[in-house]
Amino acid sequence: MTNVKMKVNGKEVSREVPDETLLSEFLREQLRLTGTHIGCDTSQCGACAVHVNGKVVKACTALAVSLDGADVTTIEGLANGELHPMQVAFNDNHGLQCGFCTPGMIMAGVDMVNRYKAEGRDLTSDAIRHELEGNICRCTGYHNIVKSIEDAAAKM
Repeated sequence: MTNVKMKVNGKEVSREVPDETLLSEFLREQLRLTGTHIGCDTSQCGACAVHVNGKVVKACTALAVSLDGADVTTIEGLANGELHPMQVAFNDNHGLQCGFCTPGMIMAGVDMVNRYKAEGRDLTSDAIRHELEGNICRCTGYHNIVKSIEDAAAKM
């Protein structure tokens, strides 16, 4: 067991966890932040995507103990009093589909927009589709997800 301290959604948290605890398990089982979905347990689907120190990470690939001191944001922490522009765009453009992949898609979308803006690059629909290769939507609804990210990129 190791004591893990990190900031999650702006709040300091500390828990004793087995060393093999994945970040996704830590968030869901220790902190009850169930918006981080576990879809495949092999890091292929992206449903568990969260932000660690401002960058998107698949929570099922990271050990909680390796993130001691990290700043983690989950889908629950993305909104700050009102929905984040990416969340609004997913709602407005029907990018939600069944909703299982949505938290990971939104977290990946926010990271994508932030990276492209920081690098001064255009975020085209082709770039969005390429960037989403690590996120699987089993509803085959990528068209509206791409529209949602494009819409949010214009507002962020």
